[in-house]
Amino acid sequence: MSGKWLARAGKVWLVLILIFLYAPIVIMGAMSFNASPFYQLPFEFSLNWYAALSENDAIRTAAIRSVGIALATMVIATALGTAASLAFFRYEFRGKFILQTLLFPPIAIPWLITGTAMLIFFFGIGLGRGTPSVLVGHVALALPYVIVVVSARLATFDRTLEEAARSLGAGAWTVTRRVTLPWIMPGVVAGALFAFAVSFDQFVVSYFLSEPGDATLPVLIYTSIRKGFTPEINAVSTIIIIISMAVMLVAARFSNFGGDR
Repeated sequence: MSGKWLARAGKVWLVLILIFLYAPIVIMGAMSFNASPFYQLPFEFSLNWYAALSENDAIRTAAIRSVGIALATMVIATALGTAASLAFFRYEFRGKFILQTLLFPPIAIPWLITGTAMLIFFFGIGLGRGTPSVLVGHVALALPYVIVVVSARLATFDRTLEEAARSLGAGAWTVTRRVTLPWIMPGVVAGALFAFAVSFDQFVVSYFLSEPGDATLPVLIYTSIRKGFTPEINAVSTIIIIISMAVMLVAARFSNFGGDR
């Protein structure tokens, strides 16, 4: 009897946690369809704020810039992260454990500290602020995620497949292209999607490294809220959440979280 009550209590607690996490998001999304700019009730369905959003040149430009930077980050971080994962998987060398350990601080260190450090570093080397700095910063943040996801996929790879291919005369590039990459491709795709999501949602590093008038979408939303909140922010935030959740769900599917499909 006590076991059943504990199971029910656990389910209720889980539901309460989910409500706590997602209720603000659901309310924000619902208010983006409310005709009133002051959240007056009763609720009156309207697409006015999405129409106004489509006519907002600043938000549209920032969104295009964010997508462009996220796509570039995805390509660069995926290529570098996959190559690094293969190197960690295939070779033993001095300092390997230290290098693998150093992958985790960029994930664990608060982004405020990371953004400040990057700003000082880029000014120190003469790069300053701007889109190149933002791109480098995003790649640095996304790279550990790609390496972790691809390495997890490589952990299930049978090394004898590569050895068999080499015994048949295949070169290193042929083995990688025709044997290893097809096996780890779900991990590569998942890592790429993670890199896109990390870049597209990134605010702190983008805020520190963006030039005035050249902000990404999260930075523009923040500055817009400071000047005066409008329901257009609800609309664009809802779109960002939908895109981010879709990307993360696809990434989770490809990375095979939770066991075999």
